Amino acid sequence: MSKVAVLIPCFNEELTIGKVINDFRRTLPEADIYVYDNNSTDATVSIARSAGAIVRYEHNQGKGNVMRRMFREIEADCYVIVDGDDTYPADNAKQMVDYILNENYDMIIGDRLSSTYFSENKRAFHNFGNVLVRKIINYLFKSDIHDVMTGYRAFSKTFIKGFPILARGFEIETEMTIHAVDKNFAIKEIPIEYRDRPHGSVSKLRTYTDGAKVLGTIFNLFMDYRPLVFFGVTSLIFLVMAVILFLPVFIEYLETGIVERFPTLIVSVTFGICFLLSISVGIILKVIGKKHKQLYMILMNNIKSKHL
Repeated sequence: MSKVAVLIPCFNEELTIGKVINDFRRTLPEADIYVYDNNSTDATVSIARSAGAIVRYEHNQGKGNVMRRMFREIEADCYVIVDGDDTYPADNAKQMVDYILNENYDMIIGDRLSSTYFSENKRAFHNFGNVLVRKIINYLFKSDIHDVMTGYRAFSKTFIKGFPILARGFEIETEMTIHAVDKNFAIKEIPIEYRDRPHGSVSKLRTYTDGAKVLGTIFNLFMDYRPLVFFGVTSLIFLVMAVILFLPVFIEYLETGIVERFPTLIVSVTFGICFLLSISVGIILKVIGKKHKQLYMILMNNIKSKHL
């Protein structure tokens, strides 16, 4: 029998964690349910234990740190990740597990944005941020993901054991989505009925700080995963500046035979050198990235073969 693990990262979720555990135990009775506590100061841990979950700890604050710990420690054939705030329904979990175990998908995304998210979530900037991040990622990475930042997903073992988590906080969802798209993993989205937090439950998201971190993560990952495009745009800017500054000097030289604006010529040549350096860096990183992807595919094949 395939082993299923439900992983719940938690920080101060005493109002909801018991219900989340019970809901997922009812839907996935065969699964092991793990609650990873991230320095909670309320009764989250005791309630989780009373509900029958396996409780473990990650002391470095941040959701990315918690998920790194979970992925390292837990061995399973299918991993279901869900937040402990009772905003995601357990009813979809069985379907998500079936897609992973029986249809060879690597990531199942619980899509809130195609369902009830905008009517349930009352924080307008969060709604705007989700749409903005989705559009940026789909444009930059030529993908068609509907919900980039959902916290409800299922994964294959191949994906989990080969995913290098660098994020520390809530930008982890963005990182894993881009990784899956770039490495051509099999992804499927299913609409889920999102519900807002119950009264008294407080979101840990810091709207502006975490939003800035997510945008910074997209910028960095775009540079990492699409270096030729990134440095190509930069080099084009340098080239345009070099040409704009050089043309008047060159025209003046053709007319008079004298170069009078040496400072302008020097700046133009400097931009030209920056253009050559930028495009060269982009090409080199593109080649390195291609080799890295080849090595990653070999690693994935080895992980897959060990568990057949």
